[in-house]
Amino acid sequence: MSEDQNLEKFLNEVDEISDILHALNSEDMSSQERAILKADQKLARIKKEEEDQDGIRTKSDRTLINTSGRSSLPSSEMSQESFIALLEKDASERTEKRRQNKALATALKDLGNEAFAKGDYETAIQRYSEGLEKMKDMQVLYTNRAQTYIKLKQYENAIRDCEWALKCDKTCVKAYVHMGKAHLGLKNYLKARNCYKKIIDLDISKEKLVKGYLNQVDFQEKKDNQEQKALQELAAGNQDAVSVTQLLTKLCKEEQSPLYYSGGIQLLVEAIKDCTAQTLFRINNGFSIIGENCIINRSLVSEQEDVLETDLCLSVLSLWKVVCNENDENQCVFISHPKVNSLIFFMLTSKIPEIQSKTLALLNVYSSTDEGRSLLLKHLKPSRLFESLIKYVTFKDARARTAMDLLYSLTQEERLRSHFRVNFTEEILPSFTSLLKKQPLAVVNMEEGLRCISVMGQLSEDEIIRKHMAASSEFWDSCLLGVDECNIPALGEGHWDILATILGLMFNASLEANSEIKEHGVDISRRCLSLLSSKEGIVLTRSVGVLSRVLPQCTPAVDLSVKEGIVKKLIKLLRAGGKKTSLYAVKVLAVCTKEQTQARKDIFKYDKNFGTLVNLLHSDDEITVGNAALCLGNCFDIPGAASTLLQSDILRLLLIHAGGDSRAPAVIQNAAIALGKLSSAEPRFMTQLRQLHGIEILNSCMKYIK
Repeated sequence: MSEDQNLEKFLNEVDEISDILHALNSEDMSSQERAILKADQKLARIKKEEEDQDGIRTKSDRTLINTSGRSSLPSSEMSQESFIALLEKDASERTEKRRQNKALATALKDLGNEAFAKGDYETAIQRYSEGLEKMKDMQVLYTNRAQTYIKLKQYENAIRDCEWALKCDKTCVKAYVHMGKAHLGLKNYLKARNCYKKIIDLDISKEKLVKGYLNQVDFQEKKDNQEQKALQELAAGNQDAVSVTQLLTKLCKEEQSPLYYSGGIQLLVEAIKDCTAQTLFRINNGFSIIGENCIINRSLVSEQEDVLETDLCLSVLSLWKVVCNENDENQCVFISHPKVNSLIFFMLTSKIPEIQSKTLALLNVYSSTDEGRSLLLKHLKPSRLFESLIKYVTFKDARARTAMDLLYSLTQEERLRSHFRVNFTEEILPSFTSLLKKQPLAVVNMEEGLRCISVMGQLSEDEIIRKHMAASSEFWDSCLLGVDECNIPALGEGHWDILATILGLMFNASLEANSEIKEHGVDISRRCLSLLSSKEGIVLTRSVGVLSRVLPQCTPAVDLSVKEGIVKKLIKLLRAGGKKTSLYAVKVLAVCTKEQTQARKDIFKYDKNFGTLVNLLHSDDEITVGNAALCLGNCFDIPGAASTLLQSDILRLLLIHAGGDSRAPAVIQNAAIALGKLSSAEPRFMTQLRQLHGIEILNSCMKYIK
């Protein structure tokens, strides 16, 4: 009997015995009687199959009734209680035997895993098979062995093991994964897709994983179809197809002159017009023919400005671009070559502009697709690539634009951000800070410099990366230097855009609270204060925004701001009514009035009857309302301030906000505190408060007061 048949019989035996025991314990007498009859029949069948000279004997690891001799075999007249006792004894013995077998099977599984990790797949299969001899229904042994069979390209065996794993556990996701891979290996694309889709039926959370597997199926099917079509074209004598193979044959010649290879490669570039030609290049070892030629390789790494070698290098770059363009498989084959990593970085730093341009153009072929970007980040060190690309900002030609296009597309990838989170301060930030500190903006490509800073702004949206930025003294120093340079009139109109972008980056980074922001708080505030008279709306708004995040962290910066007349400037901005600017400005006023008596006096002086602040209480933005209430509450400490509001609707507005359950707790708290201070400062408000049942509202607000 085969191993598969043994397992099938074993599993059926387990189910049959389980059903008998369940029925014997039933309260239904008819079910019990049927169970006793089945048990008698079962025992008789066992007796007939396994009786020998020593009596009835149970073979190892089989789910059978275990008895010590013929005399112990229960007759049909045996009582139900005795029979159950006998079954329970047998079950106990089988449980202990199963426990021992499971321990042995687990140990063999671990040995198999060790062999698999070392690449010793034959030994791994042997260990998993030995484990299955001990434990025929151990699902993990089947899936592990299936995975090993796939490594050995024994796909049919892998599929069979996956089927048995599913008999052990019909919800086994790994079984469907490996079965899908095995079908993919056999080019059964439809069956592979069906296997992967069943995973979603079992676990919807695996949808992203399944999408990746399905993409692999699509990729492989597309590749196979392309290769089949290419071979058909070649067999049919298609001129373009024949040209590709003939040119590759000629390029196989060794020790020819650079001019020979350069001319042949240029002809090959012209011959590769479509996917079929690209595929023929790949399946006829084109990458190896070019990549392993000593003369060609020498031209790629030459530091001498030799005309012939330069032409050969440029020809090779053109060839790589044309064979990789919109061809996923070719992109994968090329970028995964061991030498390509170092070659790419060498050519990015070449002294010859044309080589730099063509290298950037080649990389941009990859950046146009998700798969291509993933390949770049997998095979080229992201931090080194970032460092190489950011240096192009100093160029005034198309190289800067191409480099920034590439950098921008890569920063959209989660893989890049994930890599940057680990060593951002050491590997990434220095490239950016060096750009701002060592390269005057006057020599930077303004448009691409702007995009470079925008890239950093996008990275700062990641919380972990932002924390690294904000905790760097070099980061803040370089940003401040950039702000200073933007105030140089010689830079022209473009400097306002760069200034606004730097301020946006500073605004993002200042969301964090740390000692570096506190340390740089005065310098940051001084720059922002100088920009409050700017006529550029975005510069003005972002300057106030930075102040709204920096001042709460730095008391000396608050003192400086009040001394420099920030209150008067912000009241003027609030009257202008810009929504974002107002949001930031009223927060700054709340911080200043909390820390500085002079700030409260300045508001009392420049905001007649608190008209501007009271008007903000009508805002539909809760943060604005909360800070306006907080600011008013602080100002009510000034003698006579509350009395100026007797003819206003301040009391009603504050009561609405304090009694609004739908409001944020901070709004309720600030409104309640302002009400309390208003009533304490001016007794006539207390009378109105009682008339409007405000005391009850204030009492209900106490739970929000910290």
